[in-house]
Amino acid sequence: MKNLWEKYAKVLVEYSVNVQPGELTIIRTDSYLSQPLVKEIYRQVLLKGGYPVVRMGVEGLNEVFIKTATDEQLEYIDPMLEIEYKQAKNMISIGAPLNVKNMARSDAKKMAKRSSSTKHLSALLMQRSAEKDAKWVIADFPTNALAQEAKMSLDEYTDFLIKACYLHLDDPVSKWREIGEKQEKIARYLDSKSKIRIVGDKTDITFNTAGRKWKSCAGNYNFPDGEVYTSPVEDSANGQIYFDFPQIYRGNEAQKVLLTLENGKIVDAKAEKGEEFLISMLDMDEGSRFVGEIAVGTNDMIQDVTGNILFDEKIGGSIHMAAGASYPETGGKNVSGLHWDLIKNMKNGGKIYADDILIYENGTFLM
Repeated sequence: MKNLWEKYAKVLVEYSVNVQPGELTIIRTDSYLSQPLVKEIYRQVLLKGGYPVVRMGVEGLNEVFIKTATDEQLEYIDPMLEIEYKQAKNMISIGAPLNVKNMARSDAKKMAKRSSSTKHLSALLMQRSAEKDAKWVIADFPTNALAQEAKMSLDEYTDFLIKACYLHLDDPVSKWREIGEKQEKIARYLDSKSKIRIVGDKTDITFNTAGRKWKSCAGNYNFPDGEVYTSPVEDSANGQIYFDFPQIYRGNEAQKVLLTLENGKIVDAKAEKGEEFLISMLDMDEGSRFVGEIAVGTNDMIQDVTGNILFDEKIGGSIHMAAGASYPETGGKNVSGLHWDLIKNMKNGGKIYADDILIYENGTFLM
């Protein structure tokens, strides 16, 4: 496995964030399980002349915090964390959970309050990223918890992760660059359009994207990757959209979600399961009921829902719409502590129109 972790780390350090000499690089992970990969990332950053700093979490601390913290403690921001968000040139985050459900019974209102209190940190990182002053990437290390959520054995899940990241290839970076070139053509085409309409099962919704930038994601911020996305004009979304896949956020799940939007805002939200949690997240702050992102998933190595948003939002033949924070690099202006990517299957007759031209049908781009 050592060669695999070395290849994985090298892609993240040299390609995804492209560490340069003298750059402060924060390596975050949520448990000790990711040590083989974290150690390789640490070594690769040193070889590139950077300054690696590791932040390793302790499983269960977030659960204790949400259950125990007062309102004042929920609003408190660690000054050392704030310094990192202001000064680090690179942030590499590795998910390696022992339990993906440890927050499922936590107080949703307290979780929302904490997210609202830390939203300025996320906004700062997004702004620095848009200005090319900071780089970040999120990736995962295979664990039994992730495998169980995906209904796979650990070996099956590890193989799935490797192939979704194209790490089974001799030169995964060349593959990601090839994907990036293809997606860049789609993004530039969409830049010339101003109205996006998505039609499908219980769905007919339009967005204004005039003046906004479409972006291609090919392993630079998420790993694995595979999507084209933008942030629509904040008051433009109108219509109804139905999300048939399970929608998972912080260990909680909402199923068969139906949203109605007027002038950019979600005015009605229904779910057959998890509706109370869904509404509590949408009521997090002033920006949480607005659309922060619309995107098309393009990774054909990912076909099934795994319960892990890092993979699920990239499913080839899907689209997702995020409630909450938008991306400054696309021209987005919505600020929120929430960014919940809600995923929809488009292979069952779904269509996308750009300025009334059919450009996507049944999970495939037509242009």
